[in-house]
Amino acid sequence: MKRYQKIAILNNSPVKEKVRYRSTVRYPSIPVTSNDIYVITTDGDRLDLLANQFYGDATLYWIISRGNPQLPKGSLTLPPGTQLSIPVDINSILLDYNTINEL
Repeated sequence: MKRYQKIAILNNSPVKEKVRYRSTVRYPSIPVTSNDIYVITTDGDRLDLLANQFYGDATLYWIISRGNPQLPKGSLTLPPGTQLSIPVDINSILLDYNTINEL
């Protein structure tokens, strides 16, 4: 939940029963660069585990996912033998994330 922590909580005020919800989260484009790390997945690899291994934070799995648009959507698991680009400039990516989400 950490990446949603600063996302605004909104209310549907014109409705009788107020409902609280978070505003839409937007993600930056993450281009492939020559500095990226390339790995071939093995059985049991998952986006969150790789994010923890490379970034020290499993919640940053979305960076690897966004940097590899060929991956299946909606799953943390990865097919063995998939070549992945691991973006290394996470500070710039997180700055872009904060900027587009107005954090």
